[in-house]
Amino acid sequence: MKKIIVIGGGAAGMMAAITAAGNNNKVVLVEKNEKLGKKIFITGKGRCNFTNAGDSDDLMNSIVTNKKFMYSSLNKFSNYDAMGFFGELGLDFKVERGNRVFPTSDHSSDVISALNREMKNRGVEIRLNTKAVNINTSSVSQENDDNNNDKRKIKFESLTVENEIGKKEVITGDKLIIATGGNSYQSTGSTGDGYKFAKSLGHTVTPILPALVPFNVKEEWERELQGLSLKNVNVRILDGEKEVYSDFGEMLFTHFGVSGPTILSASSYAAGIIKQKNLTLSIDLKPALTYEQLDERVLRDFEENKNKSFKNSLDKLLPKKIIPVVIMLTRISEDKKVNEITKEERKKLVDTLKDFRMTLTGLRGFNEAIITQGGVNVKEINPSTMESKIVSNVFFAGEVLDVDAVTGGFNLQVAWSTGYAAGNN
Repeated sequence: MKKIIVIGGGAAGMMAAITAAGNNNKVVLVEKNEKLGKKIFITGKGRCNFTNAGDSDDLMNSIVTNKKFMYSSLNKFSNYDAMGFFGELGLDFKVERGNRVFPTSDHSSDVISALNREMKNRGVEIRLNTKAVNINTSSVSQENDDNNNDKRKIKFESLTVENEIGKKEVITGDKLIIATGGNSYQSTGSTGDGYKFAKSLGHTVTPILPALVPFNVKEEWERELQGLSLKNVNVRILDGEKEVYSDFGEMLFTHFGVSGPTILSASSYAAGIIKQKNLTLSIDLKPALTYEQLDERVLRDFEENKNKSFKNSLDKLLPKKIIPVVIMLTRISEDKKVNEITKEERKKLVDTLKDFRMTLTGLRGFNEAIITQGGVNVKEINPSTMESKIVSNVFFAGEVLDVDAVTGGFNLQVAWSTGYAAGNN
């Protein structure tokens, strides 16, 4: 029986602990918070979109950074394996729009409870309020290294931890799994500890950026739209004329800019670029209609409202809150009678509805980011086992790795799959 130490009681850490314990190992899980799964608790607005029921192509295409690295672990523990796993733990779940999978109860606490129960069933020793302080290693002489592990010259020996009253202790073990999370939602304990540990072991860490995060917007009139949610719109992020990202779905206007599912996913593709320059958000408010069809629709509405003023003719076409902004952007007088609007002015209206533009100036910070982009360089990790190529008997799992995906349950699936691979090996 080997002794496995896991740092981090989030999604990846709990999955790693369960899997390692199921392989007849003694497992100690160290968590610096007072309870497990704090970040799981707030995901999906507290409902926990814990995976996605799409096919394997959907899964791979939803990974933004280092999708090839994930191929092996997703094959060994897929989204369907995750659903089967939680089903066996007694968690009832449902599939919603976009193949998002949620607990039937809509309570993220049910996901955490299922994992907690299974850890206890498998004899995992859980140490809460215990902070990992230092990873202790020893040298390996190459002639004694039977496997010649990628010429690794150090191996894991023990972990120094500190309890809530500051008392330190050294826990010895055979293997260590680092599943400390990223740098987002720091109130949940994701404060970048894993990056420090990785660097101390000789690993490189790629630049850390907030991802799945709202955008700030330049236009002051945007505040007039605060609280407005748009459904079934097409969203494009443009770098000049070059399309960075496009998506169809929901978005939300806030007091500082834009958010919502399509926007959050877009942020993962735009994060690196927007650090250097502003980008353009183009919204097609009527994507179900071609330009010509929309022009015909506007003509019909104008015909029905020909004696009304322009500002009172758009109620059937647009949400009330956005009408004043659309009017401002068209530069058509709001009091102009509809029957006096010229063909050129009508064209300007259709142009605005099909290409409603805003200037994106940057991303919100880590405290509003759902995940972190960047992390431990995956070139230094074995993709099949999650073991370090630099230090023997050290494994990484979850958000600490330089892997991220769009919204829809894909990031938690990355955590389950990498946690399973680390725990299994």
